[in-house]
Amino acid sequence: MTSLQPLKKQARHAADSRLQLIPVLPFIIPLMLAPLLLAWGWKEQYPAHFATHREDILFGFLIYIVIVRFFLLDLMLFYVSRKRRSMHLDLLNIVFLYLEITAVTLLYFALLYELFGVFDLFRYNGAEEVQHMLLMQPHSLRVALYISMELFTTLGLGDWIPRTLNAMLAAGIESLLGFVQGGVFFAVLIYAHQDRGASAK
Repeated sequence: MTSLQPLKKQARHAADSRLQLIPVLPFIIPLMLAPLLLAWGWKEQYPAHFATHREDILFGFLIYIVIVRFFLLDLMLFYVSRKRRSMHLDLLNIVFLYLEITAVTLLYFALLYELFGVFDLFRYNGAEEVQHMLLMQPHSLRVALYISMELFTTLGLGDWIPRTLNAMLAAGIESLLGFVQGGVFFAVLIYAHQDRGASAK
């Protein structure tokens, strides 16, 4: 048993370290956007080089957001699973974090689509396609945000469809992240309700 003491101590230290991240998460989450800003500078300074590696860069950004989002998901679930003094207060923290992560994720994908050309990644799938695309050209960022919201909420109107393989991957990944986040949020609410009921007995 004594040989397990160092491992238990390390596990406890790791758990405490993860919990200490929670108060600073609201300030860390917006930093998810930092790589996109760097890529924007790269595109402006070296457009030819950026265009050459365009698809690889886009794929890298998709892998990046999946890793970051699942790290945040793991952290939030770990936080909720710990016995705290006030589950009500913890639930409020989770709700605010959930809203912030949702907003930043929507903005991340909107900026990603704008960075790589939203009209190069998606095309309008409706009547008078050419005329509609011409009308939307000056409003590319708003179109990108609309597509991002439509995908994240898995609304699936079908008015914009991906043109490229990476655009299809981006659409699938954003929809998956939105679906998983919604499921986890409701799971947290159910857990909090059950925990509150158990504490009252």
